[in-house]
Amino acid sequence: MRIRATVAAVSGALALSALAVPAAQAAPTSGTPYTLNVSFSNVTIAKAIKVGTTNKVSTTYSYTLTHGADVDITKSDFYTDAFLYKGSYDTETSELYGDNPATCTPTSSTTATCTGTVDIYPTDPDPKSADAGTWGVAAEAVAFNGQDQSNPDLSKVGYNDKGGLGSTLVQRYSKLTADAGPEPIAKGKTLTVTGKLSRANWDDNLYHGYTGQPVKLQFRKAGTSTYTTVKTVYTDSSGNLKTTTTANYDGYWRFSFAGTSTTPAVSATGDYVDVK
Repeated sequence: MRIRATVAAVSGALALSALAVPAAQAAPTSGTPYTLNVSFSNVTIAKAIKVGTTNKVSTTYSYTLTHGADVDITKSDFYTDAFLYKGSYDTETSELYGDNPATCTPTSSTTATCTGTVDIYPTDPDPKSADAGTWGVAAEAVAFNGQDQSNPDLSKVGYNDKGGLGSTLVQRYSKLTADAGPEPIAKGKTLTVTGKLSRANWDDNLYHGYTGQPVKLQFRKAGTSTYTTVKTVYTDSSGNLKTTTTANYDGYWRFSFAGTSTTPAVSATGDYVDVK
């Protein structure tokens, strides 16, 4: 559900077509919403949201809603939520909302803590792969005040929103593999390690190689718990990795990627090699 499902021009002013109004119902026909006496603060949300190719991903948010005595947040036709937007708030290119409005718990006569989720479906038109990276956080609230939500007198509907309340990374889920061989191998011989770094593509819902990225080759000696970086290798035009090293001890070999703003860090599962 979205509070700001559409924004349209009514009598030369911006007007609201609101949450919980099915698209088939009539658009608002009169008036302009007044500024609802609410404000938003103390927004918390995950620092990064990893989104794959098919599964819905939900991330929880919370914020403080402060409202005037003239606003009754317990009414059934009062709605509020937080959402994500790409670009500047006045000219955002994409928005991501939750399936449901936030739930607000009063903490005083004029404040409440509101919690909800942003629900991301990678198979929807938004987000697109090019949208990966930093998204802004905004919040909004609407009070219908008993108006027919299918065709309200907008002059009696209150609405307020605020952007720039925080930010989060919406990232393309990453995968990394590693395979070391031959195995077993004689001590001092050359070991070849191959792998692939790939990430979700939200345009075709497949995984594609992440090209030209620095990836660390790491080794963990058998009986220890810490990986040590041996060298840095770059992915090729298909996201593939291939390098050689010298086998001296039994242990695990892996690739490790530090991540970027669009793609989260990931480490391959270590591949054990027996050195004779």
